[in-house]
Amino acid sequence: MNQSYRTDLTDEQWQLLEKLIPAAKPGGRPRSVDMRSVVNAIFYVLVAGCAWSLLPHDFPKWKTVYHYFRQWRINGDWERIHEQLRKWVRVIEDHHPSPSAAVLDSQSVETATMIHLEVGYDGAKQVKGRKRHIVVDTLGLLMVVAVTAASLPEREGAKLLFDQLNAAPERFHRLIKIWVDGGYRGEGLMRWVMDVYGWILETVMRSDTVKGFEVLPRRWVVERTFGWFNWCRRLSKNYEVLPATSETMIRVAMIRIMLRRLA
Repeated sequence: MNQSYRTDLTDEQWQLLEKLIPAAKPGGRPRSVDMRSVVNAIFYVLVAGCAWSLLPHDFPKWKTVYHYFRQWRINGDWERIHEQLRKWVRVIEDHHPSPSAAVLDSQSVETATMIHLEVGYDGAKQVKGRKRHIVVDTLGLLMVVAVTAASLPEREGAKLLFDQLNAAPERFHRLIKIWVDGGYRGEGLMRWVMDVYGWILETVMRSDTVKGFEVLPRRWVVERTFGWFNWCRRLSKNYEVLPATSETMIRVAMIRIMLRRLA
């Protein structure tokens, strides 16, 4: 299959992904749509930033593409695919599949005009929209994500992430340390995390004497991950009606990045 668009999967990438695609449900009409074309269409929407209904006509019908995107979100298939690819990338990078250290941060982004659900104002960043809370491993690969109103404080967002990490012990049983920035500092939070989860929070602070841009140890990893999102125009703002759909778009962006690393 030749590549029609820069976002299309290569043959090698499809060979990796094909085995992870959910099988057709038994009974009813046999699946007739080409699943590689469906994934290519989803990647096109993600990178080009267009509406689903504006997909080029050489892709499957947009309602079919969106149906699979939505169904895989509801069934947890995107998360399952993401986790398998993350393990593969860590292994080829000579890391244990389960990380022992992580970095936590948040990013506030504007929402599109038509979005009203879970929207708030981040006074510190002066942004009206939503906030992306993420935890990444030391390679910058996504571990968990939560999208909330931008008005939610960083510490409250961090607790959502901690709950997700704790709910998946089979994936994150080796986790010991999490690096955070000054927005999460405080002896009370650190002691609470240690008592409840057994993890060590370590704050990486910016120097008061340095002016302008400064590369901070450990924190640059998560900042780079946020930078990767800029290659996907669909993530330049929050265009999704549901925060859960926003979280899925972030996972799909990471799936595309990991496929490019693997093949």
